[in-house]
Amino acid sequence: MFQKILIANRGEIALRVLRACKELGIQTVVVHSTADSDAMHVRLADESVCIGPPPSRESYLNIHQIVAACEITGADAVHPGYGFLSENAKFADILAAHNITFIGPSGDHIRIMGDKIEAKRTAKRLGIPVVPGSDGAISDDKEAKRVAAEIGYPVIIKASAGGGGRGMKVAHTEADLEVALATAKSEAGAAFGDDAVYIEKYLEKPRHIEVQVFGDGAGRGVHFGERDCSLQRRHQKVWEEANSPALNAEERSRIGGICAKAIADLGYSGAGTIEFLYENGEFYFIEMNTRLQVEHPVTEAITGIDLVHEQIRVASGGGLSVRQEDIKFNGHAIECRINAEDPRTFTPSPGTITHFHTPGGLGIRVDSGVYSGYKIPPYYDSLIGKLIVHGRNRVECMMRLRRALDEFVVDGIKTTLPLFRDLVGNPDIANGDYDIHWLEKYLAKGE
Repeated sequence: MFQKILIANRGEIALRVLRACKELGIQTVVVHSTADSDAMHVRLADESVCIGPPPSRESYLNIHQIVAACEITGADAVHPGYGFLSENAKFADILAAHNITFIGPSGDHIRIMGDKIEAKRTAKRLGIPVVPGSDGAISDDKEAKRVAAEIGYPVIIKASAGGGGRGMKVAHTEADLEVALATAKSEAGAAFGDDAVYIEKYLEKPRHIEVQVFGDGAGRGVHFGERDCSLQRRHQKVWEEANSPALNAEERSRIGGICAKAIADLGYSGAGTIEFLYENGEFYFIEMNTRLQVEHPVTEAITGIDLVHEQIRVASGGGLSVRQEDIKFNGHAIECRINAEDPRTFTPSPGTITHFHTPGGLGIRVDSGVYSGYKIPPYYDSLIGKLIVHGRNRVECMMRLRRALDEFVVDGIKTTLPLFRDLVGNPDIANGDYDIHWLEKYLAKGE
């Protein structure tokens, strides 16, 4: 087991990893920018190192400063959390060159899954169902029209190096295709420095289903069930559930088994999430995230397994602590991402939190690094906390969530709490009857 882990992140995920390390008896080091000097994880860590000014590129994305912090403090491993450098293959490679363990997969696996075209090819080779589309990047309008005609309209054009909805355009007819292709390539080039795009069949009313997987790097793989992340705004997840209200036990076992086998065959090490669009009983691979997900707590709630403990165990060479038959699913869990944003316009709302009170009681968990008097900086992601609720079934979970949202108090800034209070009372949400387009349509109606 590691002696000292450096946590290369901030906010609630840094605190989440810190707690896991303390439970395992591992010393902790956190890095922080000058804007985060008063952050809770900085206060609670055994050691802290300031690595730069507020801009991320000068602090949390500064690989040389983070490696220097490891060497100064004697950290023998780095946990990247999510975001920032968590899926940066170069970072993983540099740590390895310095004999520091990256708590995540190999740089090679990060590279494979970070390229959307190569990821799709790999998924197909591993037996994971994929969305019909081009085999690789589209070279010109002529090829785009040929592929679109073969798979049928509507189609979606995606950036090969993309994410977060950038470089994605839908074409419903051939007349739309040329403009959509040019726009997607332009956006991709500007956002990612790579204008390569590919084409897939556009599904009209899919759900977003993701499977949590783990590999030991030596040919063993397991899955921890799925999460439903269909409630999204601009391709960003807002509300997540485990298990999905859309799947039955047979579908869950089938897709989970496919993913676990793929991870084993790939020789993958650590946590990963294989994401799908799901429509009419069929799963279609869209991407794999080679890191811990924001929404991992709902999986922990229904399995009783600490996924960060598992990450650390695997990275230290201890292998997986569970076999597939040991993983049982108990009840239902929902996570709401609480952001420092206007609940309707989603404009960021940095500022000082004058009062902060979290809900409690059976089945309630709040992952947050903020407190009364804490000043939300304007430089980073607006997530300030996650409310995770667990119940014996979905009905009980929704009842408990409604009560927890009523108890949650954040004064001094605007947050998305009012949005969740609306959603929890909506009949479609209560019935689990929604798809990836539902939330944006709901917001557009101004309900």
